Order: sequence, then structure tokens, then C-alpha cells
Amino acid sequence: MNKLLAALIAGLFAAGAFAQAPAAKPAAPATAATPATTAAKPATAAAPAAKEAPKDAKVELIDINSADEKTLMTLKGIGDVTAKKIIKSRPYSGKDDLVKKKIVSDKVYADIKDQIIAKQKK
Repeated sequence: MNKLLAALIAGLFAAGAFAQAPAAKPAAPATAATPATTAAKPATAAAPAAKEAPKDAKVELIDINSADEKTLMTLKGIGDVTAKKIIKSRPYSGKDDLVKKKIVSDKVYADIKDQIIAKQKK
């Protein structure tokens, strides 16, 4: 009887009934994930090229003499209080008036000076 039971168990293992089939299935997706990871690398490599395009494109400057509060708040370091101060202290003869009139600090001005302009009315 022991030989019969041993043969039956050996047959089941050989047929794969007790094999670790679920462990083998995740191995295939892991292999499939490798090409996806590889495919993601070229997309990452293309991302810097996409970032370079806006540098070549003409950037729209924000006019501190006419921009609304919401637009001013898109600038780094400009919150709602500072945006209101900018609007209240208009007009500006130059963008550096923001520092001269003590509306923003030198550090904030350094961060935003390339993004703003003070257009004059004609």
C-alpha cells in the first residue's frame, strides 16, 4: 500500500498538481515588466528635449502694471497678500520698483525678474 501511495504522490508531483505554478506565473509578468521599464527610459530621455523647447520659444512676460491677482500669484514667492500690494502700488516705471518700493525682497525679485515686465501706458 505504501508503494501505491508513493507512486500516486509521485504521479501528482509529476503532473504538476502540487507544483508551484502560481510562483511561475508571476515570473512571466516580471519578465514582461522589464521591456516596459526599458521602454520608459527612452520616454525619460525624450522628456529633457521637451523641456528644452520652451526655452527656445518666446516666453510671455507678466506685466506687473496690468496683471490680475491670480496671474501675479503664479510667480514664485508671490502670495495673495503680495499680489494685492503689487496691484495697490501701481504704476511701476520699471520692474525693479518692486524692490525699491519694498513690495518684494531681493530674493523673491531674483526668482521672478526674468518672468516679469513693467509696461508703460502710451
